[in-house]
Amino acid sequence: MLRGAALVCVLLALPLISEACTESPLIRDDLIVPGSMTQTKQGEPVAAWYEDLTDRYPHAALGDALEPTTLRVYGAETSANCGLSFTTDATHVFEDVAPRLIDLDGDGRNEIITVRSHQSKGAQLAIFGQGNDALNLLATTPYIGTRNRWLAPLGAADLDGDGRMEVAYIDRPHLAKTLRIWRFEKGDLEEVAAIRGLTNHRIGERDIAGGIRRCNGSPEMILASGDWSKLLALRWDGKDTSVEVIGNDTSRPAFAAAMKCPN
Repeated sequence: MLRGAALVCVLLALPLISEACTESPLIRDDLIVPGSMTQTKQGEPVAAWYEDLTDRYPHAALGDALEPTTLRVYGAETSANCGLSFTTDATHVFEDVAPRLIDLDGDGRNEIITVRSHQSKGAQLAIFGQGNDALNLLATTPYIGTRNRWLAPLGAADLDGDGRMEVAYIDRPHLAKTLRIWRFEKGDLEEVAAIRGLTNHRIGERDIAGGIRRCNGSPEMILASGDWSKLLALRWDGKDTSVEVIGNDTSRPAFAAAMKCPN
């Protein structure tokens, strides 16, 4: 997902807002942070995005000093027809390119995976869920612990095939360059793996490279070696990792090609 990319005709792809909705129209191009709209055809909610930029956390890891403070979701069910939102307090921002929609607990409803940063403690992974006509914070990883320290998500999948979902990100992709894998179970996150020497972002880039591809039923994490000399496909079986070197080209087109399954 490219931060700052042009927004295209989201209204045509989303379900119509219910006539029972009494709130003002929520899907406005002038409010949505460009490039932050995420949509899915599976589960509820069906769309999520960021709004309300602020300059109170000028880290600029993603290329500028503006970060969103509101997460909004849209769905075809009940009050979500009118949209649900979560706005951070004054000590936080969403230091992120776009929210990620995926069902982490198998209940048919999508959780929303975000990056939330604190003024003095830095970034953490924050997972939200829709319930009781509200958008609720469900689980977080610990803060990195220092201002202007960030993490770059890869995505979520059942990485080891045990029926439970894991969320993966690179902790401090410019410094620590550590892949961290957390299992989401019973509404909580547990760290299950940490692997050094990997990255998916250079300081100032407006997008996050790679992600998780699913080829032949096996999830693989697509990322770069810590020195950006190799493009890698990494598998984790719950205990050990296996790494395939895809090539030496770590450009964005090479990453995009790697996210597609080989013929």
